[in-house]
Amino acid sequence: MTKTFTGNYFEDFTLGQIIRHATPRTITSGDVSLYSALYGMRFALQSSDEFARSSGLARSPVDDLLTFHIVFGKTVPDISINAVANLGYADCRFLGPVYPGDTLSATSEVIGLKENSNGKTGNVYVRTYGTNQKGEEVLEYVRWVMVNKRDAASPAPETVIPELPSAVTADKLIVPEKLLFQKYDTALSGSEYFWEDYKVGERISHVDGMTIEAADHMLATRLYQNTAKVHFNFHAMKDGRLGERIVYGGHVISLARGLSFNGLGNGQNILAINSGRHVNPCIAGDTVYAWSEVLDKATFKSRSDVAALRCRLVALKDKTPDGFTYMIDDGKYNSSVLLDLDVWLLVPKKA
Repeated sequence: MTKTFTGNYFEDFTLGQIIRHATPRTITSGDVSLYSALYGMRFALQSSDEFARSSGLARSPVDDLLTFHIVFGKTVPDISINAVANLGYADCRFLGPVYPGDTLSATSEVIGLKENSNGKTGNVYVRTYGTNQKGEEVLEYVRWVMVNKRDAASPAPETVIPELPSAVTADKLIVPEKLLFQKYDTALSGSEYFWEDYKVGERISHVDGMTIEAADHMLATRLYQNTAKVHFNFHAMKDGRLGERIVYGGHVISLARGLSFNGLGNGQNILAINSGRHVNPCIAGDTVYAWSEVLDKATFKSRSDVAALRCRLVALKDKTPDGFTYMIDDGKYNSSVLLDLDVWLLVPKKA
């Protein structure tokens, strides 16, 4: 009798199913340092306790994407260990700051199922909640995954595709508790540009590039306790990419976010991820570049010191952002596009 768990296949999921994911994770200052070393993060709020204290917080919070990746990693053994591909994200909100010493846990609800026409795979939609040791929700998001069937002959479930918002509306964005930017120091933040300095439709080349090393992306994925085979195991790779381990999509997200400092250095917090797609696979040796487009702007009724900037963050492989490569003529993504991410950023306003 085996005691090992090989993960869920498509027919193991049921609509409304609640999955409590194993292995709560306590975030340490070592995790934060390693994350900074992997991505070169330079955002002042997450880098300096003194900057954070001058902004009303007790100390530097954990980078929002480190929170996301650790919660995401909890879900992989149950949701996507047998996945063909992670298809997208939506309705992701960061609900409160996380600090070193906090312990994160994750729970997911199956909110949609659809068997694919080949009869061998199906799409699973889940809403995941990340909570801290106090039971407070710090993160909520939806993702959908194409998962293999264990038996192609097993009957298809009733198709249910959840209705998801195209974007998180501004009234649902949550500014971190106690965060105040009345004394915001642009010399220390590294950027002189406030919310008022950005215009809808503006595109920003983030200029710099970063080449992915195999050790970096595998170390990062282990940091999040993400057990997906394709990131580690040569034997799990299929013909056509033999011997090449696929980089975890979240690694590309964090690289693009790190690169975005050059041009969006005052985008201190990610308030929401409206949508996201991993467009093409990424492997070690690829060099990642990024550019952003300002899609929208929003203010908060009760706050004069901060506002929100909605940006599309596009990551490219082996191609600089000159010309802002995004689509080709037939409406498909250019082959150099790795990531298309739509986010709300928190940005200081002018005094």
